[in-house]
Amino acid sequence: MKKKIQKLIAHLGYGSRRKIESYIRNKSILVNGKVVTIGDRYDYKSIKQLNINGKEIRVDKLSVINARLILYNKPEGEICSRDDFYVNNSVFNRLPILKNNRWISIGRLDLNSSGLLLFTTDGDIAHRFMHPSFQIKREYLVRVFGKISEKKISILSSGVKIQNKYCKFSSIECVKRKKNMWFKVSLYEGRNREVRRLWNAVNVQVSRLIRIRYGDFTLPKTLPLKKWIELNLNDLVCSQETNTKLINRYMKY
Repeated sequence: MKKKIQKLIAHLGYGSRRKIESYIRNKSILVNGKVVTIGDRYDYKSIKQLNINGKEIRVDKLSVINARLILYNKPEGEICSRDDFYVNNSVFNRLPILKNNRWISIGRLDLNSSGLLLFTTDGDIAHRFMHPSFQIKREYLVRVFGKISEKKISILSSGVKIQNKYCKFSSIECVKRKKNMWFKVSLYEGRNREVRRLWNAVNVQVSRLIRIRYGDFTLPKTLPLKKWIELNLNDLVCSQETNTKLINRYMKY
């Protein structure tokens, strides 16, 4: 069965559909020596030569591979990059080795953040998890330093202008008010360092940031740092009781 070329290549794990479409617009994908256009349809057997962004892809590796999805518990100090410069400090070093595919990161966490990271072998799945139109909620535990007032909470809930775009938390809840202030916050987009920038906008410093949930997937309280588990796309959100235990576990410091 023929598929649109951008969907076919995304399914092979060579990027999200949006990323593949950008390659196509730049005339950076050739099939059988011909520059492809968005909407061209192929099946796997009809592809004799494939070149993506200047790199020749071995045709014998093209096959339909069942999508995989894993959850990784990232520690602070690891970076979400494949660049050679970061090779010794990359989260990709911790993932299971694939023979005929590659892992695609669903969103990122910065160097000083920890917690839940999702990876898939299917670019279309990655696209659906990351694109703002799908409204996938991300949830974080945040330890903060600074004066917290109801006015600041209201500002964070109603919207703050960051780089010419308004950002806000879809929910914000104080979960610990002792020596260290902890908040559980959520949002529907994961732009670069958005959680930290929101708090910085009201003169509050984030000292720890832990992602505990992405869509229907929650960080298991029993999963050690630097370890991963295989997921089923039909997994359900954990119960409220389990979620409460999870929060208490990660607020030890």
